[in-house]
Amino acid sequence: MTRPELRLSSDRLRANIAAVRGRIFPSTLMLVLKDDAYGHGLSWVVDTAVQAGVEWFGSYDIRSGLAVRRVAGGDARIFAWVTSTDGEVDDALLNDIDLGVGTIEYLRRIVARAGALGARARVHLKIDTGLHRNGVLPEDWQKAVAEAREAERVGLVELVGVWSHIAEASDAEDDAAQAVFLEAVRVVDDSGASPAAVHLTASAASWWRPELRGTVSRIGAFCYGIRSADGPELEGVAPVASLVATVTEVTGEGASIAIGSFDGLPSTLAGARVGTPGGARELRTVGRTVCIVEEWPGVQVGDEVVLFGAGEHGESSATTLAERIDTVGEEILTRLTSRVRRVVAD
Repeated sequence: MTRPELRLSSDRLRANIAAVRGRIFPSTLMLVLKDDAYGHGLSWVVDTAVQAGVEWFGSYDIRSGLAVRRVAGGDARIFAWVTSTDGEVDDALLNDIDLGVGTIEYLRRIVARAGALGARARVHLKIDTGLHRNGVLPEDWQKAVAEAREAERVGLVELVGVWSHIAEASDAEDDAAQAVFLEAVRVVDDSGASPAAVHLTASAASWWRPELRGTVSRIGAFCYGIRSADGPELEGVAPVASLVATVTEVTGEGASIAIGSFDGLPSTLAGARVGTPGGARELRTVGRTVCIVEEWPGVQVGDEVVLFGAGEHGESSATTLAERIDTVGEEILTRLTSRVRRVVAD
């Protein structure tokens, strides 16, 4: 093995999905796939998730949504929430992708494209609950709903969802956000048919605050076994991925392994403990193309070093590695470049 490998467990991903679905029931899981499925590889994740019975996917952007459609087939529901170009909207409408709508201007563009194509757009209106990550302001909500309902009346739109983001910074802030959200849902309910997809929470709030869950819960990190930074372990959930590199040279400085900052490994990780055939050893330096690891008895070229991985010596997950440099597991995984080969281990 001359390239580093991110080794992926299909069994573990399926087990995590089952644990998450059991935890959030009766809310439906929307598996979030942003950043190439948190660096794990979108196609593999979608294929495995479809086999596990997942029906909803959150793709973030429309281009990723099209990739999901190619893998998942026609029955999957796909939600793309980033504001997109007219051409991308056309692609979404032609491929039956649900659209998250956070401004009236974007709603109007979607309606116009649906009219031009003779299509019907499925939209989820987003209310700004105070986080200010896109979203219709509460004072403009009645107008946005009225325009969506008018487009629905003439057959260009189906208002299927209401959604938002919350800060997950404190229970008090999230409670206040929920109050704004529930008022927005009430306005939509009063204007016509109630939307089937009502979703406010992502991983942490979906797991720990059942009273905040809607009919759908958008969960990414936890399904991949990436817990919150400095947060507790999650019952039934474990890391899906292990990062492995081989020894290419042994010198007086230590064992050189075939991974470096050019592969996306943060140089600030020097000093971490990694797993070797001789037990945990210090990661002494992170260079551009190689790292130097403290040697162990009998070290030789070809030995495998585990930078993180469940059940190994050293760091057990991307999250525990990330906590050494005050960041989150998602950053470690999504920084890894395409030179790090994604390998399905089971």
